[in-house]
Amino acid sequence: MTRTHVGRVSDFADGARRLVPGLPYEIGVFRVGEDFHAYENRCAHQGGPVCEGRYFPRMTAVVDSSGRVLGERYSDSEPHLVCPWHGWEYDLRTGEFCGDRSVRLRRFPVEIEGEDVYVVV
Repeated sequence: MTRTHVGRVSDFADGARRLVPGLPYEIGVFRVGEDFHAYENRCAHQGGPVCEGRYFPRMTAVVDSSGRVLGERYSDSEPHLVCPWHGWEYDLRTGEFCGDRSVRLRRFPVEIEGEDVYVVV
């Protein structure tokens, strides 16, 4: 396994992403709050550039005690990444496909050493 320097913590604002070419795989590195996540830039559906897609909080339904839908709201605790090719949606924290949690993006460990951010490939 190889550690690759991808930047400094301060280079990644909250919500930032960086595509890292030149490794055996193009990898997308995301910062969500204090957490960093890294995935191969390849959708599990048809190989699209998933890390180039939009990401935003998960949309959830607001329901009353009888199960009637009152509206919708964003859940800031669950950021989702959407592939730009066909709209496959993934949990950005885990890489799991929202339609079938057994399908996942290929994940890579991220290590923080002082201010430096590394991806392990």
